[in-house]
Order: sequence, then C-alpha cells, then structure tokens
Amino acid sequence: MADAFENILGQPQVREFLRASVASERVTHAYLFTGPAGSNKTMAAYALAQALLCPKGPHGPRGGECGACDICRRVKRKKHPDVRYFAPEGAGGYLVDQIRDIAADTVLAPIQADRKIYILDRVDLLGVQAANAFLKTLEEPPSDVVLILLGRTRESVLPTILSRCQVVPFRHIPASEAAGILAQNTGASREKARIAIEACDGSITRGIEFLKSNERLAFRARVLEALALLRNADDWDLVGQAGELVVLAKAPLDVVRAAQEEELAENADFLAKSAIRQIEARNKRQLTAKSLESLRQLTAIIRSWLRDVLAVCAETPELVINVDARGAIEDAARATDEARVAAALSAVRRCDEAISYNVSPETCIDALLFETRDALYRPRPPAGAGAVR
Repeated sequence: MADAFENILGQPQVREFLRASVASERVTHAYLFTGPAGSNKTMAAYALAQALLCPKGPHGPRGGECGACDICRRVKRKKHPDVRYFAPEGAGGYLVDQIRDIAADTVLAPIQADRKIYILDRVDLLGVQAANAFLKTLEEPPSDVVLILLGRTRESVLPTILSRCQVVPFRHIPASEAAGILAQNTGASREKARIAIEACDGSITRGIEFLKSNERLAFRARVLEALALLRNADDWDLVGQAGELVVLAKAPLDVVRAAQEEELAENADFLAKSAIRQIEARNKRQLTAKSLESLRQLTAIIRSWLRDVLAVCAETPELVINVDARGAIEDAARATDEARVAAALSAVRRCDEAISYNVSPETCIDALLFETRDALYRPRPPAGAGAVR
C-alpha cells in the first residue's frame, strides 16, 4: 500500500523528511514550505495532512501507510472538513480580517477528526498588519492544530513569520525533468508530457490531472485553434472567441460545484449548523481557487504557443513544445518577428496580473486576444509619427 508521501513527485528530500517526521512523531505545530510555483508544495501539504489524520497513524502497518481509508480519500480529494485551505482574498494579499477569522477558527473543535490542518498559500503576500494578527496563533496554536504555510522564497516571507516555523525548502524542478517525471507516472509520451507541463505552468500534479481529462485536452485544442485564427480575426471574432474561451475555462467549476453540493447533502443530517457554515465557506474558497487555476491554464497555453512562435522566429524550431500546432506556429512566425512576440508575451503577463487583482475574466481575456493580435500582426506607426488630428 502506497503512503501519503509517494505523490510528492520531484522532491525526494522533502518526501523523506516528512515521512520520517510523521513516523517518529516529531511533527511541529507550524511549517513553512518554500519553493517556486510548480514545485509540489500544495501536494506535499495535503500529503502531510493525510498522514496526520489517517486513523492508522504512525504506528500502523508500515509506519502509517494507507491511502485507502475514507479519511485518506477525503483529504486527497480536498473534501475533508478539518483540512482548511486559504489563499489571499485581497487584491494585494491577505486581508487583516481574513487572518483574524482564520485565527478565531483555530480555537474551534475539529468537525470529524482529532485535529485540524490549516494550509495558507502565498504567505509571501502576508503583510505586516495581517502578520501581526496571526503571530499569537502561529506561536501558540491549539494543541490539535497544525499550520502549513506556503511561500515562494524564504526572503519574501516576513521574518516574524519565518522565525516561528519549521522551514522545508522545495527545489525548482526544470521543465524537462518535470516532463520526464510526468511521463514516467502516467505512461504518456514525452511529447505529450511536455505539452501538459507547459499548459499547467510547470506543475506535475496538475499535469497528471490535465492528461487524464479529455475535456482539458479539448480545451487546449480550442485555445490553439483561436490563436491560429488571430491574424485574420476581426474585432467581433475576438469578442466571441474570448467569451467562448472563458466559458470553456470555467467548465470544471460545474463538476466541482456539483460534487460539493452532493457531499453537503450527504452530511447535512448529522452536522451542526456551525459545521455546515464552515464547509460552505471552504467550498466557496475552493471554487475561487479552481476558477483562478482554470484561467491560469488558459493563459499558460497562450504563453506556451507564443514561446514556440518565438523559438521559430529565433531559428530554433527544435525547441517547439506544441508540436501538434507546428503548422500554425510556423505561419505566425513568418508573419511577425521576435520583438512583436516579446510584446505579446508581455500582454500575457499583464493579463495574469489583472486576473490576480480580480478583474473580470471576460475583460482580461478579451483584452489579451486584442493585444496579442495587434502586437503580432498589426502594422506599426512610422517612427516619429504624431497623433492624427
């Protein structure tokens, strides 16, 4: 039977450290996982939560390895009410009131398990005021609480937070290595694995989900089709394409929402009203995170396609990732140049930033398609030309 930590792909040192900590019962009250996006920090946080909540515990057969019981399955599906995931709710990071709510929640009793696990993503976006509201909880959380904080780098996290946590560093996984790991664990070809890694911003975990989903593969094909038509698309074409792509990007939310409603209906009879409110709040946060992830996948596919166009413009066609779209990529490269592609890539970066600031997805994608088309294909005004009067 596999243990909770085997799915922390590409991070052997982290895997062994967490496994040994649980087996020897040397789990601390607060961890800080640091590493770049795509380094499997979130997967590791849920794996640790699974190992801590599994009823077999560290003294079970083979050191608490399970993965098959109801509790393990719920944690892996991110459905356990005592494993709480949080991300910044403010445009610039965590809100003080959000942190106060989390701190107040930690003193409440667990709903089903004998302890609660709090996973706080992007704590590098935890400002001084919000951090101050969290320090007492971080220093002396209730005995049944484990806090797992996720940040990009040690340096980006406030010293007051850093000093109160056990730091667990995650290494950057190069895209070529990530593709190899993905291919090994799914049986997919190296070519398809590279495409999935690019579409998922380097995340092996999301790459596995991507390759298993016919819907996501069809979504990618539709995005590539829209990009191939950009050169000859008029403004109304782009408006229509943007709306369609946003709808397709959000399609997984319907599945998540239906599963949430089903789970809540199954448990409503024996849960207290306060527990139901907690689950509803968790479900809302999960939908928000899933929505952001889906939109990021859309921009990641566009970014990957533009990088391929740039590779052909730079006469390095062997670097093309989206080989199934090579014809359209080469057509685009013949019609543009490296500087124009760089400008289009900047538009993708601005779109990602706007999405992070909760700008309407329709507005973001609409603007991105217009900016990408104009950057790649529209004539530039003559040097020194003034405004038309």
